Amino acid sequence: MTDAEGNGAEGNGAEGNGAAARELRDRVEAATAGTPYRLQGTAQGFDLTVDVRTPQWRELLTRHRVGQVHTYRVALRPREKRFTLTDVVRTVEYEAGPGGVRLGRTVSVGRSVYVTRTWSPGGTPEYSFSSAEGHRLIRGAARELGWQEVRPTSVKIAMASGILGGVVALGTLIALAAVFWL
Repeated sequence: MTDAEGNGAEGNGAEGNGAAARELRDRVEAATAGTPYRLQGTAQGFDLTVDVRTPQWRELLTRHRVGQVHTYRVALRPREKRFTLTDVVRTVEYEAGPGGVRLGRTVSVGRSVYVTRTWSPGGTPEYSFSSAEGHRLIRGAARELGWQEVRPTSVKIAMASGILGGVVALGTLIALAAVFWL
């Protein structure tokens, strides 16, 4: 199959971007069969999404609900057999009580590693979610097929900012030590 320019189906970006990309997507889809994970093709690769169960509670006159969706955004470069993995965590909070209704929404993009657990009133574990499970699932399928992970730009920026902050803090400490001890 060719596009308008005569290029093969393994062109850049399209959902059907080559046999290697389809094989990786199929492998991840097979690994998530029968689980709460949902796989959706995108222009760059695919998204693997899961609804995270979060605790809901009621107080005497107040009801509090939190909804959370974790998406593992995978962008593929099939010609190089490289991929980037970015976490997108969407959280919606709702609280209703005598003081009115409060609604809050947050979106976190980058690398998110966390665990959510809920217990029954009797103290036995009811539900557990670790964001690392999705990372392992995608990386495992990719490794089996010879793909390499490349850090997404957001993670590179965060690392550079952390390093720069550390260097500035170290320089400040050295300058303060020199001023007060000399």
